[in-house]
Amino acid sequence: MKHITVYGTEWCSDCQRSKTLLDDNNIPYTWIDISNQTEYRDYVKTLNNGYESVPTIVFEDGSILVEPSDKDLSIKLGI
Repeated sequence: MKHITVYGTEWCSDCQRSKTLLDDNNIPYTWIDISNQTEYRDYVKTLNNGYESVPTIVFEDGSILVEPSDKDLSIKLGI
């Protein structure tokens, strides 16, 4: 499986939903909470036209999904 990084916050329900989908399907990922690791906020903003949209999910191929539905994330992951 390619490397996946999920940028989000603990209080975000969409972030928790995406993490649950990844966990339930045994898909490894790196979790970065931009509330606590504030050095990543600017990076997330550069990916999202100045917005701190979460979850922002970055894949090894450079593609990203922002606030994806479970269906969109599942399609991207091929599950």
